[in-house]
Amino acid sequence: MRSDMGIRAAAWNAFKWKLMKARLGYTDEEIKIFRENPRNDDVLSKASALMNKTIVLEVVESHGCNSQHKVGDKFYLDGAGNLLTKRGPEKICIYALKAAASMVFASNELFYAGIDPNEMRFKRAACFDVGVQCGGWGRIVLELRVQERKEA
Repeated sequence: MRSDMGIRAAAWNAFKWKLMKARLGYTDEEIKIFRENPRNDDVLSKASALMNKTIVLEVVESHGCNSQHKVGDKFYLDGAGNLLTKRGPEKICIYALKAAASMVFASNELFYAGIDPNEMRFKRAACFDVGVQCGGWGRIVLELRVQERKEA
């Protein structure tokens, strides 16, 4: 049984690098460089678990938003941080996404480090508009959580 597991692991190891080379469009030299970075192997070893997650950004405050985002609106991303456009509002303000980008990055980094991303201390961000009281138009605040894909 142990030799079967060793063969499977070796087969998967060879396959994953071919898969990544094709997926990313790398040359032989580029995949060599990619493979030499041990962090890439670590990330790939956790990728399937991360793909079973959904990142949810929920609007928890909204006032004067020109894009009409309301409290309770949710934006969904897959575990890798790709926006799932068919699951959220028809339109999403780019400034809201910019505010969320750092939180999504942090959630992935925590996951790769073996820490539950929902334990993130600062999991809220706002668009850069300061609101009408400060000379802007409106403002929304987003809160991030990571859920199992089947629950989101």
